[in-house]
Amino acid sequence: MYAVNEIFYSLQGEGLWSGTPMVFVRLSGCNLRCPFCDTDFRHGQPMSASEIVARVREAGPDCRRICLTGGEPLLQADEKLIQAFHEAGYAIHMETNGTCKAPEGLDWITLSPKEDFVPDGKVVLKRADEVKLVYGLSDEAKIERWAAFPASYHSLQPCANPITGESNVKETMEYVLKHPHWRLSLQTHKMLNIR
Repeated sequence: MYAVNEIFYSLQGEGLWSGTPMVFVRLSGCNLRCPFCDTDFRHGQPMSASEIVARVREAGPDCRRICLTGGEPLLQADEKLIQAFHEAGYAIHMETNGTCKAPEGLDWITLSPKEDFVPDGKVVLKRADEVKLVYGLSDEAKIERWAAFPASYHSLQPCANPITGESNVKETMEYVLKHPHWRLSLQTHKMLNIR
C-alpha cells in the first residue's frame, strides 16, 4: 500500500516539460523540511498500485504521462508501482530531492537537490534527466557545482516568498543570461492559477 496525498490532472508547471499535460500523483511524506516548501504532503490515503492506476485513468482518461511527486516520492515509489504504470501504458516522470535511491524504470527524473541548505539533504542519485535548483538559496559556487551533475538539462527557478509572493525572478534571469548552460524555469502553474 502507498500513502497518496492527491491525484489530479493538470499541466506540468516547471522545468523542461512545462506546459505538458500530466496526471500528478502526490505521495505523502518527506524526509526533509524545507522552509520554502509550498506543498502539504502530510496526509495520505492508503492505496494499492492497481487503485492508483485506476484513479489516474479517471483523472486524465486520455493522458498517458504521469508525474510522481510529493513530499519525497522515493520514500514510497518502488519497482512494483513503476511496473503497474508501465503495464498500463504510462510514461513515468518523477520529481525528487535525490536523497533516496531510485527504482529502475523511471522515464524521466527531475532532481531538485536541497543538500546545500537542508540538514540530511545529501543527494545519493548518480544521474538525472534534469537538475532544477531554486535560485538564491545557494551561493554561486554551489550552483555551478550542480551544473556539473550528470543531467541533460539544468534549470534555475526563482524563489518565491510563501507569505508575500515576491520572487527573485529578475536576479534569476540575470544569472541565467550570464551562465547560458542553465535554463530559466518559472512556476507557470502559479501564474495560471492551476494546480
